[in-house]
Amino acid sequence: MPKRFWVYIVTDRPYGTLYTGVTSDIASRSYQHRESVVKGVTKKYGLKMLVYYEEHTTALGAITREKQIKKWNRDWKKQLIEKLNPTWRDLYDGLQ
Repeated sequence: MPKRFWVYIVTDRPYGTLYTGVTSDIASRSYQHRESVVKGVTKKYGLKMLVYYEEHTTALGAITREKQIKKWNRDWKKQLIEKLNPTWRDLYDGLQ
């Protein structure tokens, strides 16, 4: 099975604080955010809702995209989220 990578965005509430990350295991990483397992920005600000993710076939592709999104202004990030998830629902349950 080929390795897969994801770029994702988590938040504390619809239109709240946004954090963009990259992972090779979206379900596990989302769980870590939900349960505040890892210290850092997401734990500090309670960013537990997975509101956006996209798959990549290479780590380099995912990291490049993550860096691109992190440079975007807030409105662009909101538009990206709303294309996939217009109601800002938590996408974690769909990963199961």
